[in-house]
Amino acid sequence: MSYGRNSIKIANNNQIVFDVNDNSIAIPLFGESDKNIKYIEKSLNLKINARGNILTIEGEEANRAKNILSSLIEIIREKKIIDNDEVENAIRLSSLNNNDIKKSAINTPKKKIVARSLSQANFINALKKNTMTFGVGPAGTGKTYLAVADAVEQISKGNIEKIILSRPAVEAGEQLGFLPGDLKDKIDPYLRPLYDALGDCMYKDKIAKFIEKEKIEIAPLAFMRGRTLSYSYIILDEAQNTTPMQMKMFLTRLGKESKMVITGDLTQIDLPKKGNSGLYEALEVTNSIAGVSHIKFDDKDVVRHPIVNAIVKSYRKKNIFTDQE
Repeated sequence: MSYGRNSIKIANNNQIVFDVNDNSIAIPLFGESDKNIKYIEKSLNLKINARGNILTIEGEEANRAKNILSSLIEIIREKKIIDNDEVENAIRLSSLNNNDIKKSAINTPKKKIVARSLSQANFINALKKNTMTFGVGPAGTGKTYLAVADAVEQISKGNIEKIILSRPAVEAGEQLGFLPGDLKDKIDPYLRPLYDALGDCMYKDKIAKFIEKEKIEIAPLAFMRGRTLSYSYIILDEAQNTTPMQMKMFLTRLGKESKMVITGDLTQIDLPKKGNSGLYEALEVTNSIAGVSHIKFDDKDVVRHPIVNAIVKSYRKKNIFTDQE
């Protein structure tokens, strides 16, 4: 692949000379005080020497480092800048040899979102192809975020008329009425993660306008009863906290030309009887239905801070709050 005036020379199997002649690319690529280069160097356990815009890469992962730098250059050519997340994402994806990763992207008004793991790529592809998609796995794997992003892309393209985001407000229980404020004040804390995901994909003024025009609805699961939701993108988050009856009620709300996404973590059930989660039953009931896809995430798909990944793995290793499937 050519990058204009950039050149790559392979001195031997473990040494590559990467020449970035364009300062407008080299400056953001290297980062302030070469922070991006140092991060790649540390992450891949290799040595990178910088002289001007020329990088000499030495180590067993030299070729992988070259691929990482090349992918970052593509981002810079499109965006002019890169951030820490994009550097970390490039490193993560460089360990995967799968063409579906490159094809899996969601375009929202604020950013282009690409898969950061093979499971994320499979999830994005499932969202595009299926009427109903289940995403099940630990916190931090991007299940809800990607579903919301895909919904934003679909409404931006005019493929749907409405986005409906829902969660079971289990924590509130019968105490909801004792909380201060009006109904919106009472339920907003339970729906905040959905607002956060939405705000990362759309500009605030557009979100406010869509909510005002009822093109975006964010509501507790109980508000779905008795409705038929057509021409909509419907997302149920924290689905492990639904009862079997609630889950059946939700799944049967699907109307004409709609998509439905159900996300949850079976290790974080807050119901009084954990074995009664509606998500268990729904996965079994829909297992062989055409147009329904099940994507499972695991520890290696956690894309939050590396420490979060380590914590999830440690809990699983010690058999604490393990998956009940």
